[in-house]
Amino acid sequence: MVAVRSEPIDFQQLAANIKRWGRELGFQEVRIADTDLKAAETHLFRWLALNRHGEMTYMKRHGQRRSRPGELLPGTIRVISARLNYWTDQAGGADLVLENPALAYVSRYALGRDYHRLIRRRLQQLADRIGRDCGTFGYRAFSDSAPVLEKALAEKAGLGWIGKHTNLINKDLGSWFFLGEIYTDLPLPVDSAAGNHCGTCRACIDACPTGAIVGPYQLDARRCISYLTIELRGPIPVHLRPLIGNRIFGCDDCQIVCPWNRYARPTREPDLMPRHAVTDRDLVWLFRWSEQEFLDRTAGSAIRRIGYDCWLRNIAVALGNAPTSAEIVTALQSRLDRGSALVREHVAWALTRHRHAPPFYSSGSVGSRMKLSR
Repeated sequence: MVAVRSEPIDFQQLAANIKRWGRELGFQEVRIADTDLKAAETHLFRWLALNRHGEMTYMKRHGQRRSRPGELLPGTIRVISARLNYWTDQAGGADLVLENPALAYVSRYALGRDYHRLIRRRLQQLADRIGRDCGTFGYRAFSDSAPVLEKALAEKAGLGWIGKHTNLINKDLGSWFFLGEIYTDLPLPVDSAAGNHCGTCRACIDACPTGAIVGPYQLDARRCISYLTIELRGPIPVHLRPLIGNRIFGCDDCQIVCPWNRYARPTREPDLMPRHAVTDRDLVWLFRWSEQEFLDRTAGSAIRRIGYDCWLRNIAVALGNAPTSAEIVTALQSRLDRGSALVREHVAWALTRHRHAPPFYSSGSVGSRMKLSR
């Protein structure tokens, strides 16, 4: 139970305690930022004006509340930013999976349990601990769960810098980590921002399979495989399908090649350990799942939020990109006349890749709507 504190608060000591309590709760690092995001706001509005957010209309919906914490939660003057590693050496070599077109590549962050609840629960525990020490205070905890510019806030707090691929990088631990925030009205001392250490490196830009990193620190989500396989709910543009390869949920290529990730350390979180059902499994086996099997095997996972149809859509594309085999053709044909129109269209496209185009499928059909390409 939180009590109202009568004596003055030593905010310098409280900040030090918050960082220590955060580490005790499993966060690798906790730091504090103010709420001035003018530069990040300018970047965000320019990105939106260029329509690089694609169909993620929620990026526009909240206006300035995303870049002005005090408008999202009145009274906010500080942000407690926390980092939690998710990389695990139990997931196998990511590059080896990408090189095997028969296997399904799932972004490493999604191999364990959904991180949203895990981080919010830890942040709530941290807030409770703060309250026991200083009494009643205003706060709200977030983990990719509200209009929050979490990478910009983490950069201000000194957890790392936003790299050329637009992910946050820490020079001691790389970029395989989640972020979470507590907005608060406590006037805590702020930490210094981290310097940028990308230098002349352009490994992430050159490695992007679809050319989504259109320039240093500039991402066009409409070309990003993570957007195409997770955020997009309609057909994947035909000209991008061959570039997706065997990536069925997200993409890590820009992180895999980042030289700073040689310093990444494996997580110790049991909930983030890979689940056997989705870790580097055979594409055909995954494609044969019923909807109930999909729901059962992705329970508690971030994968479930894309839904069964997008799951099959993504795997159909990966099967279309795999070397031709009787097993793959048979699996695709088994879904050619059942399921949603979205799935059937991607299945039909995949069959054309194996020169088994169904008679009703052509570049002018209602199902395709786009020019076929190999």
